[in-house]
Amino acid sequence: MIGSAIRFALQNLPALLLVLALAIAAARPGPHPAERFLSWILLLPIGVTGLWAGGFHILFPTTSAALIGWEPSPFQFEVGMADLAIGVTACLAFRRDLSFKAAAISAASVFLLGDAIGHVRQMQLAGNFAPGNAGVPFYMDIACPLLAIALLFVARQQRAAPGR
Repeated sequence: MIGSAIRFALQNLPALLLVLALAIAAARPGPHPAERFLSWILLLPIGVTGLWAGGFHILFPTTSAALIGWEPSPFQFEVGMADLAIGVTACLAFRRDLSFKAAAISAASVFLLGDAIGHVRQMQLAGNFAPGNAGVPFYMDIACPLLAIALLFVARQQRAAPGR
């Protein structure tokens, strides 16, 4: 039972971190709510997930490949390093200004939305519907960057509004 709970948490970590980020941001009062939500999304579902995915690809390449429906490949190290770079940048952006956040969102969005395109191609061309390809990672690769981009625009508008 505990093993099943741990497996569930690890397989759904990005989605769980998104829910946690939204809950924490909603519970914290203060000005500029869009920026607060954006900060937590950068830290948890983008940043921590990037660190987790990077470590997983680098340290457990056979397991991570199997979850995605791939054969192990030397490219997993490179994907892992890219995940780490995105994760570190997003975590650093947590307490930085909107310009730094915008740069972090740009890099993460190119990478994550590109991953989503790769997932779709694998589904269409290879019939790959493995959980790591067509499950939570696929949806989070779309949801997190789009949400972050939208929040960045709203945060900039809130900062520019008179009286703020």
